[in-house]
Amino acid sequence: MIELMLIVLVSALAWLWWDSMQAREAAVGAARAACESEGLQFLDDTVGIASVRPARNADGRLLLQRAYDFEFSDTGDNRIRGSVVTLGRRVILLRLLPRPTAQVIPLH
Repeated sequence: MIELMLIVLVSALAWLWWDSMQAREAAVGAARAACESEGLQFLDDTVGIASVRPARNADGRLLLQRAYDFEFSDTGDNRIRGSVVTLGRRVILLRLLPRPTAQVIPLH
C-alpha cells in the first residue's frame, strides 16, 4: 500500500512540475510578444513566479492560477516591472506598469 501511495505522490509531483513549466513558457512567450509589440526590451528573458492559487475557469473547472513578474525597459537604462497571470496554461492578463499611461492587456 505504501508503494502505491508513493507512486501516486511522485506522479502528482511530476504532473505539477510539467504543468508549471507549460504555464511558465506561456507567460514568457506572452511577455516577450508584448514587449516586442510595444518596442520594449524584455529583460533577462524570463519570468519569476509571484503566486499560485486555485481558481475556476469559465467552465467551472478548477485550475491553478499563477502570477508571474518580469522586467522590461523602455530606454535600456532602467528596469520596469510587468506581470503575467495564467489560468492553467492560458494567459489571461498581462500588465506593463508603470508607464505614462498604465496598460492592462486582457487576453481573452
